[in-house]
Amino acid sequence: MAMLDTTQDLRAQTNALFRRKRMTAFAALAALGLYFVYVFFAFDVQGLWQRASGENARTLIADSYSHKVHITLDNRSGEVTAAIEGERKGRYPEGEFPAWVTPGETTVIELEDGHVVTYGPERITYDHPDVGLMTFEVSRARGVVATYPFDAADMPDWINASKNRVAITTDAGRLSITRNRTETLRYFGGWELFFFTLDSPYHGAGFGQIAFGDQIDPDRGNIEGALQDFWNNPMWLHKDVAWALFETVLMAFLGTMGAAIVALPLAFLAARNFSPLAGVRFGIRRLFDFVRGVDALIWTIVLTRAFGLGPLTGALAILITDTGSFGKLFSEALENVDKKQIEGVQSAGAKPLQRYRFGVIPQVTPVLLSQILYFLESNTRSATIIGAITGGGIGLLLTQAIITQKDWEEVTYYITLIVIVVIVMDWLSGKVRQRLIRGTESGEA
Repeated sequence: MAMLDTTQDLRAQTNALFRRKRMTAFAALAALGLYFVYVFFAFDVQGLWQRASGENARTLIADSYSHKVHITLDNRSGEVTAAIEGERKGRYPEGEFPAWVTPGETTVIELEDGHVVTYGPERITYDHPDVGLMTFEVSRARGVVATYPFDAADMPDWINASKNRVAITTDAGRLSITRNRTETLRYFGGWELFFFTLDSPYHGAGFGQIAFGDQIDPDRGNIEGALQDFWNNPMWLHKDVAWALFETVLMAFLGTMGAAIVALPLAFLAARNFSPLAGVRFGIRRLFDFVRGVDALIWTIVLTRAFGLGPLTGALAILITDTGSFGKLFSEALENVDKKQIEGVQSAGAKPLQRYRFGVIPQVTPVLLSQILYFLESNTRSATIIGAITGGGIGLLLTQAIITQKDWEEVTYYITLIVIVVIVMDWLSGKVRQRLIRGTESGEA
């Protein structure tokens, strides 16, 4: 009878335990659901979705992997020019146009899929194969006067029209008309002029022609001249980009290594087994908390006010923040060292500094270097953002390209370079860590 009662009690306790766990799980799911409901309203997800523009997203994606050729009409002088990405450095020589542009009293611009734009002396037209002919007259008094082959109530969403501006965006290209200027944009795949600009004698030449063909520039060898024109490309600024990447890596390296050098002696003062004074340990640990509790971006702004712009300011911001992080990690590593090795060095007559050098440092070196290499890799990414604030490194070029909202292929170029640098840093740090681990294992063996 007593055994039956014990079994029933255990069953009741088990059932109660499972009920509590189920209730806890349901409560956690309910809390998570309520949190998502709160986020939905607090961050106005519905409004964000309504404001999202698929057309803008497609334009952004297209701008990232292609380039645009601008055919521009000055509505005041009647001059028509052609330029890649609309830049003066990418402008076609006077009187020259792409093959799909026919200049004359009326300039005819043939876009894809039968779309045709004309710049006439009195009006601009856009012939859409599915809609018909649209005409536009520019008047200083009345703005842009448009005539459509459909009612205003049936205006398609790919036309954005107002009194002073008309913008037509189709898959074939874009037409923008204002009081002062008319511009037609046609997309082409690839990053045009990435290697050579239009004024370079090597523009349009293939690799085989440059490497093995006849001499193109009579004053320079093909390879020498091609490398010079590529390096000094005035549109893509490869030389400036390479220097900016070097500044970014240097910023991360100086900040990370400087922080490690500063944090190591402080870590001994923060470790319980090396610093007997509780007040000193408390003060050093709170110092670590303070400098790492303030984000590197905040330190960047503060130091910029104190020291001005420049990559060195960014390196100092990384140094201050990482000193706190390294100090905490290093002190914890020091608290876990094997005392027997220290005692063995001491028994051989080593002095205190020698005990640290031969009894402590060899134990923690693989761990410390592994952490330093990881932070170096991470700080390479952080230095990009910090450089945008301090005015140094690839971050500044990236920010400028984003702010202009014009050449998103340059943004893609900079981001690609940043990713490549991070991958290389990750690969190098991984190789060094493997060597350290193997070296430690072979030493122990």
